[in-house]
Amino acid sequence: MQLQQLFDWYDGRLPAFDGEITGLTDRLERLRPGNLFVCIKGRHFDGHVNAQAALENGAAFVVTRQDLGLERQIIVQDSRAAMSLLCAAWHGYPARRLKLIGITGTNGKTSTAFLLRDILEAAGEKTGLIGTVQGSSDNAEPSFTTPEPFLFQYLLKSMADKGCTHCVAEISSQALEQRRTAGLPFAAAVFTNLTQDHLDYHGSMEEYRAVKRCLLSDAALCVINLDDPSAEYMAQASLRRTVSYSLRLDEADYTAKNLAQGLDGVRFDAVALGKITRLRLQTPGRFSAQNALASLAAAVELGVDFSAAAQALSHSKGIPGRLERVPTDTPYRVYIDYAHTPDALENVLTTLRECNPSRLLLLFGCGGDRDKSKRPQMGRIAAELADEVFLTNDNPRTEEPGAIIGEVLAGVRQRRRGKVHVEPDRALAIAQALKSAREGDIILLAGKGHEDYQLLSAGKIHFDEREIVRRALLPAANDQ
Repeated sequence: MQLQQLFDWYDGRLPAFDGEITGLTDRLERLRPGNLFVCIKGRHFDGHVNAQAALENGAAFVVTRQDLGLERQIIVQDSRAAMSLLCAAWHGYPARRLKLIGITGTNGKTSTAFLLRDILEAAGEKTGLIGTVQGSSDNAEPSFTTPEPFLFQYLLKSMADKGCTHCVAEISSQALEQRRTAGLPFAAAVFTNLTQDHLDYHGSMEEYRAVKRCLLSDAALCVINLDDPSAEYMAQASLRRTVSYSLRLDEADYTAKNLAQGLDGVRFDAVALGKITRLRLQTPGRFSAQNALASLAAAVELGVDFSAAAQALSHSKGIPGRLERVPTDTPYRVYIDYAHTPDALENVLTTLRECNPSRLLLLFGCGGDRDKSKRPQMGRIAAELADEVFLTNDNPRTEEPGAIIGEVLAGVRQRRRGKVHVEPDRALAIAQALKSAREGDIILLAGKGHEDYQLLSAGKIHFDEREIVRRALLPAANDQ
C-alpha cells in the first residue's frame, strides 16, 4: 500500500517514498521488511527504544510521537491513535460500511450486545458481534472484549465483506485508554453502568470513569442508564443526540413497569414513545431487564420498530455464561455466571435469593494479577447473601492461589453467617458443592461463565464447568 493512502488522515508533511508499505506492526519481533513500525509507549515498556533497531531490520519508516533524530521517521501527536487510524486505512476503513454500535460499562456489556444483536437480526439486519464471548459475524474468530487495532479492523472488514450492515462491539476501558477505537464512526454508544473494576490498571475510580466517558463523545447517539449515579456525568460527554432508560425513573425515555421475575426469567412492560408492550426474557433478574431496556432503546433509536424490537427480545435465547442453567437431573438447580466484580456478584446473588431457594450455595474465586481491592468486598457480599460458600480458584494466573483466597476470606469473616469451605482445586470444589446440595437448593458457580479454560501459573488449561458438573454427577463419581 502507498504511504499516502495510509496517512490520508495526517495533516503533517510526509517524506517522499515511492515504494510499497508491506504491513504494520508495533512489535519488533513481528517486523518484516517494508513494514511501518509504530512506536507505542506502554505502562511497562516504551517502543521508541526499538525505533533504530526497527530501521536496521528493514522497516520502511518508524512512526513516533517525538523527534528521535532518525532519517526515516514520521512524527505524530499520539502514536496509539495513529496505530488505530493506520489499521483502519490498511483495511479500507471498513467501519464506514457498517453501523457500528459500541457498548461500554462495568457490567452488562456482553448481555446488552447479544440482545441488541438479536433485535437487529430479527429486523433483517445482518449483524456482527465483537466482544467477550464472540468475535465475528459467524463466531469463527477468537473472542476478545475489544481487540487490538489491527484485529479489530480485520474483524470489521470481514463482517462488511460478508454483507453485515451493523456491528455491535463491547468497548472496554483499557481499549479506550489505549485509543484502539480512535477514528471509528460510532452510530451509537450505550453506557450500562459504572462500578468498581480494573483499578489495578486505572488506579482510581475517577480515572476509570473518565476513560469510560470517552466513547460517548465519539458517537452520533448516546444511550444512557439513568439509574446509574454516573448518568449525568456520562450524558454531558455526548455531543449530539442522547436518550435514557431506567427501571425506576419516569423521566427516562425508555422505562419498565410491572416487573415480575422468577427462575424462568423476567417479565415487564416496556414503555416509550407513547407506546407500551409486554415482553419476557429467559434470563432472570432486574439487571436482565435493564440490559433489555438498553438494547431496546438503541435498536429503536437506530430505526427498528418498537413492537418488533420488543418481540425479538422475548424470543432471545439468553447469553452464554450469564445466569446460564446447567441441565442436571437433580432436585436442585445449578447456574453458572460470569460475575467477577462486587456489583455483578451482588446482583446475581440477590436475583437468585429473590427466587426463594431452600438454600443458596455459592462457589467462586477471584482472578490473579487483577484488582486486589475487590477481593474482600466480594468475600463480604458472598457471606451476606449465600447460605454456604465454597472458596476456590478462578484464574489465579501468576499469583499464589492461597494468597488470593486469603484476601477473599478477610471479607468473608466480616459477615460470616453460614458454612465456608476452602478448596483451591476448582473441579474438586464443584464436586463438594454438588454433594452438599439438597432438594430446592440453588448452586451458583460464579466467575468463569462462558470461559472454557483456566489460567494457572503453569499456563492455560481446558476447564469447562458444564463438563465438570456432568462428570461430578456421574454415578461412578458419586460412589467414590
